[in-house]
Amino acid sequence: MAQPIELTDAEILDLLSKDREDAMELLFRRYYSYVSMAVYRMVEDGTVAEDIAQEVFMEIWRRRNSLRISISLKAYLRRSAVNRSLNFLRDKKNRFKEELSDAQYELQTPENPDLELDELQDHIDDAIRQLPDRCQEVFRLSRMEEKSYQEIADQLGISIKTVENQIVKALKLLRESLRPFIDGGLLSVVLWIIFFG
Repeated sequence: MAQPIELTDAEILDLLSKDREDAMELLFRRYYSYVSMAVYRMVEDGTVAEDIAQEVFMEIWRRRNSLRISISLKAYLRRSAVNRSLNFLRDKKNRFKEELSDAQYELQTPENPDLELDELQDHIDDAIRQLPDRCQEVFRLSRMEEKSYQEIADQLGISIKTVENQIVKALKLLRESLRPFIDGGLLSVVLWIIFFG
């Protein structure tokens, strides 16, 4: 690659599917810091964050010939980082539960005393799917595609004020839908998944 920095994400993925190690190196250089920071925000341990970030990229390399990404590469990497971080936190919780009494470390809610983080993710995904169509579209573009309010307004042909109003509405509806989990002591996890998941 003569000028690899100018390649688009789609071009990098195409080269990856052809077993090009230089494409993997470019992908790593472009997104490693971003993925590491996303993980660190959840696990709050620099060494663990680096390990998990490396696992995300190793999985990309392992799956390079069968990888199908329907969202932006950046959003895909963030989702992979969040999923692996949640797995780490779940495993860490389970290790604590083995060392100490179960009652101290279970994530409990009134509805479901044995709620696991992946189940919580399912509830959040369901709550997002239940948003009104335009509200859901704006929310997904903002939180999952990481588009700015201006980019969303341009893409959907609406004003920035409308984008802001739809985000406020989405967050209000999500808080209402997820109230049992927030009241059950999972506020920080819910907020992380909504804002960064």
